[in-house]
Amino acid sequence: MIEPFATQVNFGTGVIDSVPHIITRRLSDMRRMYADPHTLEAQIAAHGDPLVYEVYPVELPEEAGQILHCTTIIYPGRVNDEYYMTKGHFHSKRDCGEVYLGLSGTGMLLLQLEDGTVRAVPMTPGTSAYVPPYWAHRTVNTGNEPFIFFAAWPGDAGHDYGTIEQTGFAQLLVDRGGVPTLVPNPRYP
Repeated sequence: MIEPFATQVNFGTGVIDSVPHIITRRLSDMRRMYADPHTLEAQIAAHGDPLVYEVYPVELPEEAGQILHCTTIIYPGRVNDEYYMTKGHFHSKRDCGEVYLGLSGTGMLLLQLEDGTVRAVPMTPGTSAYVPPYWAHRTVNTGNEPFIFFAAWPGDAGHDYGTIEQTGFAQLLVDRGGVPTLVPNPRYP
């Protein structure tokens, strides 16, 4: 039995207090996520291995009945003209949804069905975005400051990152003259 508890979320920094394990993703962890692997490798060689995003997960059992939640901070940056983003995933249990709440910065929530249908939801502070069941999802920082959001999902949903690592999303979110624009992904089957 878990006792009721509370955590403090700093809306400005995205940090949740008392989180014992922070998940970090550097550019080298994102090799299979970007369309231009040569530019990615050149950026790592020239500038080191920059931090792309951090996740502050509240520690709870990954089981039915629990509501897992976290904050994520995506830093500003690009690989060629693709914005920094999270890896993206389907839920292992495809029939589970998720809720995001924008806290700081600007970004986009990309969603995709297994048939390649893509949707994009702009996010700013105060945006509550719903990820319906069966949609893969990833978030993208489209601004010049950290993009921070809060997420909550069923404890038994699980994460399937492998499908996205293999195929990517059917469309990429790129900068076209300062405007976030969806374009076809040349790697997508």
